[in-house]
Amino acid sequence: MSVSPGASMYPRPRPGNLREIAEKIEDATGLRVQILGGKLVMSPTPRGKHAGVVKQVRRQLEAVVLPDGLDVYEVSSIALPEDPDDYATPDLIVLPLEWEEDDDWLADAADAALAVEVISQSEKSRDIRDKADWYAVVRVPVLFVIDPRKGTWALHTHPDNGAYRDVLPGKFGESVLLPAPFGIEIVTDGFPVYGVAPRSSRTSGG
Repeated sequence: MSVSPGASMYPRPRPGNLREIAEKIEDATGLRVQILGGKLVMSPTPRGKHAGVVKQVRRQLEAVVLPDGLDVYEVSSIALPEDPDDYATPDLIVLPLEWEEDDDWLADAADAALAVEVISQSEKSRDIRDKADWYAVVRVPVLFVIDPRKGTWALHTHPDNGAYRDVLPGKFGESVLLPAPFGIEIVTDGFPVYGVAPRSSRTSGG
């Protein structure tokens, strides 16, 4: 994840206008743009294995009965409360069904019951830690981070004072039990691990 050189084509970033710039970049490039900690963060189109992990998790969530009034969504963003800039777009997010009737493009972070992030091959450790802290700041109660680079996952729970108090690590092949109100076991046996990126796309992430 990094700030694209193409950002110079758009108005100079300043507090209060980053969302406008992010929307313009998304429209022009098709990249997924987020604003984390006041920084424009851009992710290229996910590779096939990234998309495959997201699909597997979504199918498992949709195959069970979610808590009443909740459903799972892709390409839905949540905002840092009362901030003119920051927002994140997890790979999957569980929100109230009312989200489907909302004209806004930013959901209320307080409504998010679960966020799922699949790490891209190009992401750095610091970026991953910063992202987890961001979700803790907005108090998403459960964050499930899947890392196909290493074949590992981490379940983050109990956000407090800008960090998750509990982090349960695991490896692909080990199932993870999502806590209440879910009580759902996610099977990770079929999650793929990234291979060597094709030379033409080694710098593009995903």
